[in-house]
Amino acid sequence: MVGMDKLTRYPERGGDRRLLDEILDEGMVAVLSTVADGLPWSIPIAYARAGDRIVVHGSTGAGALRHVAAGAPVTLTVTHVDALVVADTAFDHSMNYRSAVLRGTLDRVSAGAEELLDAFLDALLPGRSAEVRVNSRKELAATAVLALPITADNWVVKSRSGGAASTEGGWSGVLPLRTGYARIEPTPGLDLPVPDSVRAALRASAPEEHSVASS
Repeated sequence: MVGMDKLTRYPERGGDRRLLDEILDEGMVAVLSTVADGLPWSIPIAYARAGDRIVVHGSTGAGALRHVAAGAPVTLTVTHVDALVVADTAFDHSMNYRSAVLRGTLDRVSAGAEELLDAFLDALLPGRSAEVRVNSRKELAATAVLALPITADNWVVKSRSGGAASTEGGWSGVLPLRTGYARIEPTPGLDLPVPDSVRAALRASAPEEHSVASS
C-alpha cells in the first residue's frame, strides 16, 4: 500500500474520509480492476458503501467475481464529473471532478450476506428493501456477495473545483453537469401504485430550470 494515500500531482486537490464517503455514496457504478493471467481485467460493476465496506455482488458463475473472490488484488475506481470548465484557450479547458481509488482484496461474505444485500438495495433506492419480498434461498445461493474493506491507507481521493486556471481575456466559464431521474416508466400492462421509494427518488432529483448566472 506504499504511496496509496499520497498524491504526487496537485496534492492540494486531495481530500479526507468525508470526501471519500461523499464520492462513494453519490455513485452507483465503479470500475473494478485486477490482473488475470498476466493481463489487466476491468469491469463496470454496481456497488454500495455499507459503513467501512464497499459491497459488490453478482452471479456466482461470473468469472471476474470468482477471480477476485479467490484473493486477487483489486482497485476500485469511482469518478464524478461535476462540470466542464470552458477556457479561452484549448490548453486550459478542464473538468471539475471528484474521484476515489481504493485498493485491496475482496472478502467473500457468507454470514450476514442477506443484510448486506438489503443495505446495497437501500443505498441505491432508499427504503426499497422494505417494499419487496425477502430473497429466496435459491437466489441467495446464486449470488456472490463480496466486500472491500475501507482502511486508513488503502484509498486516495482527488477533486477539482472552480474556473479556468488562466485566461487571456476571452470568454471563460463553467458548465455544471446535472444528473437525476427524468421520469417514472412503469412496466406496461401493470396497473399498480408506484412505490414510495421510487416516487421519493424522482422527487429528490427533480431537474431545475436552465439558467445563466448573472455576472
